[in-house]
Amino acid sequence: MNGMFSLAGRNAFITGGTSGIGKAVAEAFVAHGARVVIADITDGSEVADAMGTTFVRADVSDDDSVATALQQAVDALGSKLDIVVLNAGVGDVGPTFEQTDQALIEKVTKINHWGVLYGLKHAPGFMNDGGAIISTSSMAAFINVPGAGVYSAGKRAVVSMTEMAALELGPRGIRVNTVCPGYTATALGSGEEGEKLCEAFTALGRVATVEDMAGVYVFLASPASAYMTGQALKVDGGWDCGPTSRLLEMVTGSGEAPG
Repeated sequence: MNGMFSLAGRNAFITGGTSGIGKAVAEAFVAHGARVVIADITDGSEVADAMGTTFVRADVSDDDSVATALQQAVDALGSKLDIVVLNAGVGDVGPTFEQTDQALIEKVTKINHWGVLYGLKHAPGFMNDGGAIISTSSMAAFINVPGAGVYSAGKRAVVSMTEMAALELGPRGIRVNTVCPGYTATALGSGEEGEKLCEAFTALGRVATVEDMAGVYVFLASPASAYMTGQALKVDGGWDCGPTSRLLEMVTGSGEAPG
């Protein structure tokens, strides 16, 4: 194993680790030598056993639950954490601001925004100096789609909190970065609509897989990214590069720039 990307001897904690991107990241971390604890709101004991990890229950929307889960992770591993991945989230989109009811506002904000905030609040106290915190934001933090206002706001907040935490934790050598996936094939769902968008809007012309994402987290957790902090990495298949020839042809009838 290349030492630059090795996670051997490192302890990792991952929220939302029983499925989707979180599960893929946990599997990749184990493959690169880390000892891993996964956390989720539903029972993930069987998933953890199959991966060779440990499971603890956590509701990331609850301050005390996050702190308790981190303590349980340290107790299970027998020493402090080196890597914390704040990945848990929900993908509820659809209503415009005018149509969004209070229950949805509270659900999305508490999980996607406050869930990362609570992780950044408590995780440093359970970590060794020189560690890495990685959160999961979204391309929705940068590219607006009508009907995703509450979701996009929470994910943009994650980018802001990442930058702030990088400043605050820099003196301890703890690096803080966030990954901003585009549409990804997970249980949260890219769906048929997401696949069509990716075919037209992304340079690579396809929706992402969780494996496309996992390597980025390994990079951010490993010595390979030792001088990177406060960054939001867009992993979007080239979505934000600009209109593709496929999109231009759909809109104008030509795959070339209008002139």
